[in-house]
Amino acid sequence: MLYEFVGKDVDKTMATMVQEPYVNHVPTCTGGTGYKNLYHFYKYHFIPLVPPSLTMKLVSRTVGSDRIVDEMVLKFRHDTRMDWMLPGVAPTNRVVEIALVSIVCIRGGKLYHEHIYWDQASVLVQVGLLDADNLPVVGAEGARKVLKEESVESNGLIPEWDLEK
Repeated sequence: MLYEFVGKDVDKTMATMVQEPYVNHVPTCTGGTGYKNLYHFYKYHFIPLVPPSLTMKLVSRTVGSDRIVDEMVLKFRHDTRMDWMLPGVAPTNRVVEIALVSIVCIRGGKLYHEHIYWDQASVLVQVGLLDADNLPVVGAEGARKVLKEESVESNGLIPEWDLEK
């Protein structure tokens, strides 16, 4: 992560991976399979397009014999093109807060594959592309509840009549 987000160095990032790695951002199917494809993705669609304002707060980490699972909250201003999270969407200059889970499989001390999950509906609500008033989705509230359980009321999307059943 240091090479990706601080150093912004594609070659050093790729050196932390096996010969034929793959990364999948599950909600958008962005990333790459194999060194050449993943290198291209990191060089042109990910590392230079991470918003400068992006912050990550680690919530939990689980370490197994060959996997690391991180639960975190990302916050950023959508002021740059983000092919990896919002492909084809022009910058909206809106602030986005999302919970994100990264599952990294390690082989021989290097990244073999990574699956990254987040709630794309929450992202779309926050950048103004999805109307949360008509759908059972939330915006930043989901991430805020991960950070502080009592900050957002539970069951807010359930209509009153359903709560009585």
